[in-house]
Order: sequence, then structure tokens, then C-alpha cells
Amino acid sequence: MGLSNLLPCLSLAALLVALPDAARSEVIAQGEPGFGDCDAFFYQQTPPEGLGDLPKVAKICQKYRHQPHFATLYSTQDRIPIYSAFKYQEGTQCCPEEASWMVEPQIDDQKNGLAGMMPEAEVADSVNNLGTNQALTSDYVDSGYEAGQLNPSFLQKDDHQLATHSLTNSFPVKPPLQDVWHWEIENLVSRALAPHCENGKDLYLISGAIPSSHKVNDKVSIPESLWLAACCDDGSNTWSMGFIKQAAAEKRLEDLSLEELEKKLPEGTRLFKNNCGQDRHDPKKLEPVGKSVKKIKAEKPALQSKKSLPMPHQAPKEEECGFMKKLFYFVITPICRLLTFAIYMVVQIVKFIFYIFSTLLHMLITGLCTFLKTIASVLMHVFTSLIHVLVNIMNGLARNIYRVLMVIYRIVCVPLNLLVDILSFPFYVLGAVPALLHDIARGVSGLFMLLINGITNFVRCLSWLVTHIAKSILPHMST
Repeated sequence: MGLSNLLPCLSLAALLVALPDAARSEVIAQGEPGFGDCDAFFYQQTPPEGLGDLPKVAKICQKYRHQPHFATLYSTQDRIPIYSAFKYQEGTQCCPEEASWMVEPQIDDQKNGLAGMMPEAEVADSVNNLGTNQALTSDYVDSGYEAGQLNPSFLQKDDHQLATHSLTNSFPVKPPLQDVWHWEIENLVSRALAPHCENGKDLYLISGAIPSSHKVNDKVSIPESLWLAACCDDGSNTWSMGFIKQAAAEKRLEDLSLEELEKKLPEGTRLFKNNCGQDRHDPKKLEPVGKSVKKIKAEKPALQSKKSLPMPHQAPKEEECGFMKKLFYFVITPICRLLTFAIYMVVQIVKFIFYIFSTLLHMLITGLCTFLKTIASVLMHVFTSLIHVLVNIMNGLARNIYRVLMVIYRIVCVPLNLLVDILSFPFYVLGAVPALLHDIARGVSGLFMLLINGITNFVRCLSWLVTHIAKSILPHMST
């Protein structure tokens, strides 16, 4: 009897030691964008717009065994989920005995150090104010309502299926409505939506509940209506579809467009980014989906009640505890809590010391790297400056040598040019004699020709004069 009460305590303590990182909350802090590790369950990793602005809501990345399984926007005011975003997986039959209703400790007690969903029975005595902001199984006792799943377990498998048994994924529902809702959602997704979207590979699903003013045990809101939105994007084409259902068993799911569904939700709601890639919508892709939906809606729901997890009033009565058992429990429980707290504090202190050590080591390494980098930079600068000085010295020396050689050249060139001119003078003189003789001959011949031309012109002039005189005299003589 003692071991049975002590083992859970020791197991929890061992878990805190083995998994110190588990102290991180899976409830996303207010003001932080997205849903952390659960953004992958949203189309283009973008949560819906508008619904997150509702009062008193908490964003939960639903984790089980430290793995993300779906995302939930939970109303701490109505204690039901506003929506759950998930991906379809071909479900398998879940064994109720392997699952139990789980809660999210961080919603009620952010300092408890427990991460992710945990069975309510295991944390009932270790979480302060449990049930202040979320529903518990005791809220359904003798109410006539059961806990329905917004993200249905039969659309999941393995740990994803077990993770849906969280009270932050549940809402109050009458058994007839639950049977119809489960049958419709299961058949619509598995037979109409997923087969036309790579068997759910590219299918993004968001199921939601619209809370009403009616509450179970004056605590948990009863949904006014339930809805489902689907977005398929295969990379080239997209299609989308919406469904809504009034909270009555005889009401069937109504299919409508994504825009029409958003108009029935709070103003400003946008369920998928860019309206599920509206610019790439392909009506032809949507036609077979619509036909499959109409075919399923024409069928009569097979009201074979899904096996649900037992609520407290359904569980078999345990044997009454004896006085010694109760006394032992009241003695061991504080010791367990004290031991758990002590181990938790030791872990936190070790983590703090490790953080300080790692910070100092990081600062030391950073400072050393900066020092070495600065030294290397200075040495490189000195080396480059030295090379630059040597190059300038060699350049100046070369210029001076060039100038000296030019002066020597000019000095040597003066007598050399004079000597060359003196030696070449006779050759210049001899070379000029033929030209001179030629010029003299041309001058003499020119003078001779001038003399001949003068005599000729004189004779011609004299001849003309004689002839003119003779002509002027002879006619008078003949008369």
C-alpha cells in the first residue's frame, strides 16, 4: 500500500530530473505570435484571424509525450475550445482503457513546472486552483452531458489519437448529438474530403464551437453550433469548403463556402491565409468533393455510439479506504510533495548554475575570439603597411636611378651630337654640290632662254611697227 502511493511521487520526481526542459509551458504566452511548435497544423503556418481577439482565450500547443499533435484556441471564460486545428490521419480503433481524460496544468497554474497535457487524476493534488480556467470531469457529473471531442479521435491514430482525450479539446454534448456529429465528421473527412486531397496529406482542418449562454453546472458553456472548415492545397490548385451544424441531433451538417462560414462566425474572422489560396482555386477540383458530400448527407447516420471515456459518475466505485490507508496517505502525500519540490528546486538551481557557467563561458570565448580577431587585424595592418612602405622605397629608388641615367644620357649626348655633326659636315657639303650645279645650270639656261625670248620679241615688235607704217603710207602713194 505504501509503495503504491509512493511510486507516482517518485516517478514524477524522476521525470523532473530526467527531463528538465519539460518545465516549458505548452500554453503560448499572451502577445506571442502563432502556436509555437503547433504552427504546422495551420495552412501556411498561419492561425485564423479574428477568433484570437475574443476575451479570455488561451493558445495551446497540444503536446502529448513531448510531441505536438494539434493546436487549440481555448476559452477560459466558457471552458470549451473555440477551435482546434489538425491534420487528418487514417484513424484506428482506440482502446478506452489505454486513455484517460487529460488536462493542461499550465492554464490554471503557470508555475507548477508541468509541461503538456497530463491525466487529471495524476495532477489533481499537485496543481494549484485546478479547474479555475478549464473544465474538469467533475463538471459533467449528473449533468446529462458528455465530453465531446472537437478534434475527433477517430480521425487520428496512435499518440495523436490519445492526445485528443484532453478536456481542453472537449465540449458538453448530449449523447444523440455526439453520435450524429461524430458520424458526420468521420464520414465527411474520410470519404469526401481526404480522398480528393492526397488522402489528407495536403488537407488542413479546423473544427470549432460557438458557445452559448447556457452552461453545464453553471460553468461549462454548451455550444450553440459546431462547424468545420477544410482547405486543400496540392501546390498548384486549391479548394476549400465549410460546414456548420446547430446543436440539435436532428439537424444535419450544412455545407457552404468558406466565405459563407466566416460570415456566421465573429466579425473579422479569416480561417485560412489568403482564403486558402483563393487566386488558385479550381472549381473542377471542388466538383467531385461536392458530389461526395451530397452522397454522404443523403445517407442516414448509423448511430452506433462511439466508445467514450468514462466520467467519474460512470466509473466503478472503488473500495472504501480504511483508516490506516487514509492516515498513510495524509502522511506520505506531504512528504511526496516536499520531495518533489526539493528535487525540482535542485534541478532549477543546477539549471541556473549551468546557465551562469554557460553564459560566463560564452562571454569568455566571445572575448577571446574578439581579442584574437583584433590582434590578427592589427598584425595584418602592420604587415600590409610594411609592404606598402617597402614598395614606396623601391619606387622612389627606381625613379632616382632613372633621373640620374637621363642626366648622364643628356650630358653624353651633347658631344656625341656635335661630333656627329662635324663628321657629317663634308658629306652634307658633297651632297649639296650636285644640287648647286643643277641650280646654276637651270639659272644659266633660264638666262639664255630669257635673252632669246627678248630678241625674238624685239624683232617681232619691230616687224609689226614696220608693217604698220608701210600700210599707212602705201595707200596714199597709190592714190
